Amino acid sequence: MKNYLPRTIFDEEHDMFRETCKDFVNAEVRPHVDRWHEQGYSDRSMFKAAGNLGLLGITSPEEFGGGGMPDYRFNAILSEELAEADCGSVIVSLQVINDLVIPYLERFANDEQKEKYLRPLCAGDKIAAIAMTEPGAGADLAGIRSNAPRDEEGNFILNGSKTFISNGIQADFTIVVAITDPSKGRAGVSLLIVEDGMEGYTKAAPLKKVGLKAQDTAELSFENVKVPAENLLGEEGAGFGYLRTNLAQERVSIAVGSIATSRRAFDLVYKHSQERKTFGNRLVDHQAYRWELAKMATEIQSAQAFVDAAVAAKVKGELDETTASMAKYLTTELQIKVVNTAVQLHGGYGFMLEYPISTHYLDSRVQPIYGGPNEIMLEIISRKLAKGEK
Repeated sequence: MKNYLPRTIFDEEHDMFRETCKDFVNAEVRPHVDRWHEQGYSDRSMFKAAGNLGLLGITSPEEFGGGGMPDYRFNAILSEELAEADCGSVIVSLQVINDLVIPYLERFANDEQKEKYLRPLCAGDKIAAIAMTEPGAGADLAGIRSNAPRDEEGNFILNGSKTFISNGIQADFTIVVAITDPSKGRAGVSLLIVEDGMEGYTKAAPLKKVGLKAQDTAELSFENVKVPAENLLGEEGAGFGYLRTNLAQERVSIAVGSIATSRRAFDLVYKHSQERKTFGNRLVDHQAYRWELAKMATEIQSAQAFVDAAVAAKVKGELDETTASMAKYLTTELQIKVVNTAVQLHGGYGFMLEYPISTHYLDSRVQPIYGGPNEIMLEIISRKLAKGEK
């Protein structure tokens, strides 16, 4: 989609990195999308290829196998280019690694843990997930019930379950949020690294979802899983605070993916409007059709400007929870609107799975839900306003 105002947040180094991402998408993602949708997950070889090109752990230290890139804009570029492949599943899978798991490892893991988990993750040799959501708690992190008290040897004994875990089936290890001391409330929450194959740790078959068909989503169960003390991530009891440190990045990453997908949906319907004819004229020649395109283009360009400002704030270390919530709310609601309109403008073809816009229609519905439902985003924003802070 054409930028009617120039995007000023990228420089020459970012442009070179974008070309690497384009090559990766064209070689390792686009040719396999249909097959991945059928099999229900992306091939592990895709993660390995991403690791080989430095697309995992993009900003992580080179000493632990990361790309050593200076800021979050490189993560954003990868998400933008993945949107061009019409496979939202891959955006989610790689964002889980780059924007959720890796930031926790970078900030809170010790050197031994970084060597064991961060290095193979950056190389694409391992896949990872993070498990917060529980069947009975939903978006309420304070309502989690998974518990992991220590035994007499100092190990954590983990019991409980998690659901809607992206990358959950394929993950070689998962960062699990659990209560290690129930007497301390939020100060009793810790992060544990649970490895695939630990006794008592089971994964349900990939959950059957409306969309994101090529992205495995799992339900995890823990029954007396012995997690060694050395698998504690950071300090015991600091988990709730750790989670708060990364929510802004998680939500701005969703916003980046959402606005990029809206741009892609616009391109698809614009191309259709040029090629399809009714009553002897191209669709774009009909005023009603043109006006819908004009409205979409205007809203997408406006939202892109806000997202770019949020990304710039992230780079400067100034992105706060409220702004990230605004970006997530704005772009995910817009994505639903744009994709729905694009399907309508495709007519009957928009309802056919052979047309990429139909995949976007199915994939987009989860955007206002995951990463914190948009009702939570509105609550965060409104509480800020209620305090008289503008």
